[in-house]
Amino acid sequence: MSVVLLAGCQNNSDKQHSNSDMAQDRPYFNWEGATIYFMLTDRFNNGDPSNDVNFERTEPTAVLRGFAGGDIAGVTQKIESGYFNALGVHALWLTPLVEQIHAGTDEGTGFTYGYHGYWAKDWTVLDPNFGTQDELKTMIETAHEHGIRVLLDAVVNHHGPQTEADGIWPEDWVRRGPTCTHDSYAGGTSCNLVENLPDVLTESNQEIALPPQLVEKWKNEGRLEQEMAELDAFFERTGYPRAPRFYIMKWLSDYVADYGIDGFRVDTAKHTEVTVWEEFRVICDAAFAQWKQENPEAVLDQSPFYLVGEVYSYDIHHMKDYDFGDRRENFFNNSFDALINFHIKGTQDLSLEELYSDYSNILNGPMDGFGTLNFMSSHDDGSPF
Repeated sequence: MSVVLLAGCQNNSDKQHSNSDMAQDRPYFNWEGATIYFMLTDRFNNGDPSNDVNFERTEPTAVLRGFAGGDIAGVTQKIESGYFNALGVHALWLTPLVEQIHAGTDEGTGFTYGYHGYWAKDWTVLDPNFGTQDELKTMIETAHEHGIRVLLDAVVNHHGPQTEADGIWPEDWVRRGPTCTHDSYAGGTSCNLVENLPDVLTESNQEIALPPQLVEKWKNEGRLEQEMAELDAFFERTGYPRAPRFYIMKWLSDYVADYGIDGFRVDTAKHTEVTVWEEFRVICDAAFAQWKQENPEAVLDQSPFYLVGEVYSYDIHHMKDYDFGDRRENFFNNSFDALINFHIKGTQDLSLEELYSDYSNILNGPMDGFGTLNFMSSHDDGSPF
């Protein structure tokens, strides 16, 4: 499943280039004018059938609720074929690639595995169904060689559903209720999105230990010492408390520092305290600067790290302030470059001129310097209209 999202209306050159070009010789790039191609990685292209089954995920699922084989290698194949360049795509947005819960569960749509990537078990490694670290490195390098940026999906506010096989995260890490009411700020942040989706205590500054099952997992995989040393170095360098959100931000920022991804699309952004994203911005910017310093020959240009947030139901006419019902919050304040604009889904009765003029007046007025990503459809939704 995929859909093209248009971030703005800005003229960009179609000139192609190779990785050997100097950054100043490449076409001008601006995120506000980028065409971003979203893909549900598992449903896009199967480049390596040998990785289609892992962790004994073999139980029958409901229709379209299991892994289908799409992977990182399949994305690389499509980049190399020129598929995205032919479409005029400037950036790819991939659903989360981190290791998913091993078991499946039924949230009301039938038995389901974490094919979509939003049910994290371990943020520090890739799910083998999606591919390997080397394949991710190759895919990003190949995209950059074709003048294409890469966004990964970042999930901070929840991990995967509880299952007998995957264990339960400690109470100092997550809450298990109440379910969100979506009628106030607290009713959207201090709650569970759905009943069996534990909500990370992102508001907590309490110093806590790692979940025992994660420690045991790393020990069995022979990398406990390495992971602990990296965490020690991160917390010593930043001075942040060993609170749940900072562990997860560290793990996510490693994909920036280690692979040079160009940005994150942040999932369920409005279900986490707004100030969290200011912290995430600082951590991601530092990781991006580190990658650029260590890989100067691979730097495309001096574009900053890009953060776009999913504040569900955000409308471009809200401008910078999203209304929670009892208070308004500015998600652009020191954090997001853009939010996904859900308004465009309901504009089928407007002429293109009416729609363009409406958005142009806002983006060149109150929203000058910021942007929106115009949402058409995704795996969370039905048809565009």
